[in-house]
Amino acid sequence: MTVKGALFDFSGTLFRIESAESWLRTVLERSGTAVPDEDVLRYARNLEEAGALPGGAPPLAVPPHLEEVWAVRDRGAEPHRAAFTGMAREVPLPRPELYDALYDRHMEPAAWRPYPDAREVLGELRRRGVRIAVVSNIGWDLRPVFRAHGLDPLVDAYALSYEHGVQKPDPRLFQAACDALGVAPGDAVMVGDDRRADAGAAALGCRVHLVDHLPVDRRPDALRAVLGLPPEAATAP
Repeated sequence: MTVKGALFDFSGTLFRIESAESWLRTVLERSGTAVPDEDVLRYARNLEEAGALPGGAPPLAVPPHLEEVWAVRDRGAEPHRAAFTGMAREVPLPRPELYDALYDRHMEPAAWRPYPDAREVLGELRRRGVRIAVVSNIGWDLRPVFRAHGLDPLVDAYALSYEHGVQKPDPRLFQAACDALGVAPGDAVMVGDDRRADAGAAALGCRVHLVDHLPVDRRPDALRAVLGLPPEAATAP
């Protein structure tokens, strides 16, 4: 198969969100909320277990009153905010305004770090003439994150679930990405970390390549396999 298009997931594939502790500490400091260190750690752990950090760990359980909005959270900006602030509110915090502040923080470019090999792999694919799209289940515009980290010039198109009203694994989102690139699904590869959502591209005939959703410092070169090279043989563009 000759790859003419490469579709990449965002969170856990090209970028990783900051830790729950960093996320919470940033918001607490900005709001001037003084919290003992042991409480910060406890709050952060509970927020992570609740699945309140978008791009972070999935919830241990979804409360019944949030099941409906959680199921459609990536189909629009409003359900996305409602779902994640709802999950955060399952954890009692010192001030009620912190919940929206936490949600707003996760959309900031500074809250995200690209994986070490992301720029190299995207750049090499472009050098080879491969068209690149980002396909993400998300409720907000992630383009500023790519611009802030200098990766936007390496991306040809974005297919974001909240802009299309459908979320992966719905084949329509992958088809939208392929259409935007002008490539047939059979000539594309989908690269992601979610074995359910991202593997949905296979229904269209896309090749699927999965990576592990790990912290940035624990996954230095997993994307290089997309180039058909072992990590030690990959070279920068």
